[in-house]
Amino acid sequence: MKKIILLIFALSNYAFSQNTSKVEKSIFGIQATLIGVSVNNEMRLTNQISLRSEVGLDGALFWGTRTKGTGFYLIPDLVIEPRWYYNLEKRVSKGKSIKKNSGNFLTPSIVYVPDLFVISSDKSITGVVPRIALIPKWGIKRTIGDHFTYEVGTGIGYVHYLNNYYNKSSDVIFDIHFKIGYTF
Repeated sequence: MKKIILLIFALSNYAFSQNTSKVEKSIFGIQATLIGVSVNNEMRLTNQISLRSEVGLDGALFWGTRTKGTGFYLIPDLVIEPRWYYNLEKRVSKGKSIKKNSGNFLTPSIVYVPDLFVISSDKSITGVVPRIALIPKWGIKRTIGDHFTYEVGTGIGYVHYLNNYYNKSSDVIFDIHFKIGYTF
């Protein structure tokens, strides 16, 4: 009888610890970068994997001889990221929060930039080169309080241009991001 009680206790402890180290079922949020803003949703696929979808305006600063000085532009982009949060159990075992998917992650980020419109300080910039990129990335996401988050990530990958503007069809792309956000 003692063995059965110990076995039930051990199994319930195992099951409880497994349930506490899951990614959230669904998270909706808004994030901002230095120049840009996005709306995103992250939904659980497995205990450690979520699917993040994002629609936003990505921005950049420019200066130099091709333009009439310095300025900025904003362009729409769509991002899909299946994220593997690989350290959730370790964070829980150390008493750290995994609220709103706070953890380290790996992702093959897929970014699509269509030529829909451009918001720019330079009126001569009227379009962008449509492209799709695949960027394997490593990142961290942390929650401050109940709703505020920050995220840092970096990666290097491949970009394919959907027209022949650069006289080449593909290139290497480097990505680094820092985002602050609010989750609902």
